[in-house]
Amino acid sequence: MAMDSDHGAFVEKFLLRPPSSSHDLPLSGLTFAVKDIFDVAGRVTGFGNPDWARTHPAAESTAPAVSAILNGGATSIGITVMDEMAYCISGENKHYGTPRNPCAPDRVPGGSSSGSAVVVAAGLADFSLGWFARNPTILNRVGRVLLQLPDTGPVVPTQLIIADDCFQISSVPSSRVKQVLVDSVEKLFGGHVIKHANLGDVVKDKVPSLNSFLDKGNPSEEYIIPSLAALSTANRLLVRYELKSNHGEWVRTVRPDLGPGIAERIWAVVRSTDENVDVIHSVMTELRAALTDLLGDFGVLAMPTVPGDPPKLQTDPTTLGAFRARAFSFLSIAVVSGFCQVSIPLGMCDNLPVSVSLLAKHGSDGFLLNLVETLYDTLKEQVGKL
Repeated sequence: MAMDSDHGAFVEKFLLRPPSSSHDLPLSGLTFAVKDIFDVAGRVTGFGNPDWARTHPAAESTAPAVSAILNGGATSIGITVMDEMAYCISGENKHYGTPRNPCAPDRVPGGSSSGSAVVVAAGLADFSLGWFARNPTILNRVGRVLLQLPDTGPVVPTQLIIADDCFQISSVPSSRVKQVLVDSVEKLFGGHVIKHANLGDVVKDKVPSLNSFLDKGNPSEEYIIPSLAALSTANRLLVRYELKSNHGEWVRTVRPDLGPGIAERIWAVVRSTDENVDVIHSVMTELRAALTDLLGDFGVLAMPTVPGDPPKLQTDPTTLGAFRARAFSFLSIAVVSGFCQVSIPLGMCDNLPVSVSLLAKHGSDGFLLNLVETLYDTLKEQVGKL
């Protein structure tokens, strides 16, 4: 299909129907798209790169996540574009094209699940893997199928902690995101639920193993919260180690054709040493304990999803690298701790999409999905008042 009709989101379009036509299934009547990282039996999984597809056989079985969704009653409409080897967050792909951001066509769509995000944002599917949905009710329904969670009623958080330092360095005005959330929570649950913390101080005080990363991750012109900068560095080194362990030999042997920017980064990974990996695992353990102690069983942490506006298309690699580093100072919180996170869109500000993220402790996915569904209508109402 042409870019105008599908926003360039698909690698391949096809219909893959559920094995049962029962209308009683939890996802009956819904459509979804699949990121090109999940196996579909009989099809070569492309991993965002033609050389990967060329050097790998067709999948013998379908990935459990895709099978669960199909068995839940949903219909797949195709495979979506992704960043090469899932090693970027911009969503630009020189081989398959860059899916067009339907909210801001001159900006990157984000990655690595670029096509999956665009499919849902453009209204082409009800949800997608990796895991976007057109509303929180569908997100919740899909989550309960994927994670095999029981249905439960509305939930009430014991506290919602605002990460004040993270909101302070965000480029989006506080009134546009933070205050919308606070007003919504106060209306639904009461003002006593709202608490405040400086997340950077919590991480600095409770995650001592990060000290070895502070000097590497603290250029003052890019980071204002040194402990979160160090966390970003630790996360980046862990991802490098895992990429090299899993795919380094393939890169050295095949020498794939990779896009600008990502080629240099992947070859740097292949040539890197496995420094500080044991320390990073200590960081993971300490961070999970610190955030669990902060939030408790039914607490929630609120923060911006990323600290800045989405970069423009074809931004030079140096500027894009600076954005990526700043973004991961926020994104690494959930990644390193294993906490669950949902990013909630809150409309547009200065013609760019804005969002807020809620995090809950490891294993609290069902609680968080229910909370987001409970909050969403009130959040929309507050946005509508602006």
